[in-house]
Amino acid sequence: MAALLATACGSDKDAAGTTTPSTSTAPAATAAATATPAPAVDKVLKDSMGHDVKVPANPKAVIASYLEDPLLALGVKPVVQWSVKGTTVQEYLQTQLAGVPTIGYDLPVESVLKAAPDFMIVGNESAVEKGLYDQYSKVVPTFVLGSEVTADFRKTLLKMGEILNKSDAANAALKKYDQKVTDTKAKLAATVGDKKVAILWLTNKSFFVVNGKVASGAVAYGDLGLKMPNILAVLPDAKANWTPISLEKLAQLDADYIFLVNSDKGQAGNLEDPLWKNVPAVKSGKVFEMDTKSSWLYNGVIAGERVMDDIVKVIK
Repeated sequence: MAALLATACGSDKDAAGTTTPSTSTAPAATAAATATPAPAVDKVLKDSMGHDVKVPANPKAVIASYLEDPLLALGVKPVVQWSVKGTTVQEYLQTQLAGVPTIGYDLPVESVLKAAPDFMIVGNESAVEKGLYDQYSKVVPTFVLGSEVTADFRKTLLKMGEILNKSDAANAALKKYDQKVTDTKAKLAATVGDKKVAILWLTNKSFFVVNGKVASGAVAYGDLGLKMPNILAVLPDAKANWTPISLEKLAQLDADYIFLVNSDKGQAGNLEDPLWKNVPAVKSGKVFEMDTKSSWLYNGVIAGERVMDDIVKVIK
């Protein structure tokens, strides 16, 4: 704003000595409105660990492993994407990440060096323990968001927008997301009402329940205001996104609807167990299996919008 005002004032001074009276009395706002915004410049920001990080004005090669959702929401395509063993990726983002090579989830230093980034954003402090931060920072300016920020996808998006000079894009993405929340609530009101919803993940023949504050749990319970089942209300707070739960505990589940991300699809196992088959929602046919390529296990505005689409589609 200061740059715009300075440009406007300078234009007015020149105009006063060279134009006719009718032109010189034009509002200063006209000059300000047509002025070119000042270009972004390098800046130094303090990250969650107290590092003073020099952030490039317009980074061209960004790594933000497991933060690709907010990065893409800001209109930035990374140079590499998060993966496990180079094969497990965030499938729901692959349309936007087509052609982007993978990097190990633990960000090996040699892999970071090979990717030749000019800026890197890391999620939690635990990812740079045991001297890793010093190794990364010698290769590329590295900013650690911190667990307090990454625990909330909104804070994550806004912070990344601030860092990358894209706060307008972050606010626009959240505005669009909040409008979708409002529209989705209206679509579900008559059908769901006070019915309870459970979100489960079955993998390696073990059940997990979302902790209610992250991923699809934050969308269903936090944004859409859907009611939690009894077992979720009594589970202790967990730092992990998904908390293991036994079949014996699931037998007490009072949810009217179950959304199940089934990574064991096609395998004999818990879904054949009598305890599972006697869960009320199972007996009434109100179990909806979500594709393992869906966004239910992940955080971000893109993931959340996809979750809302899924809920509306299967319930209505």
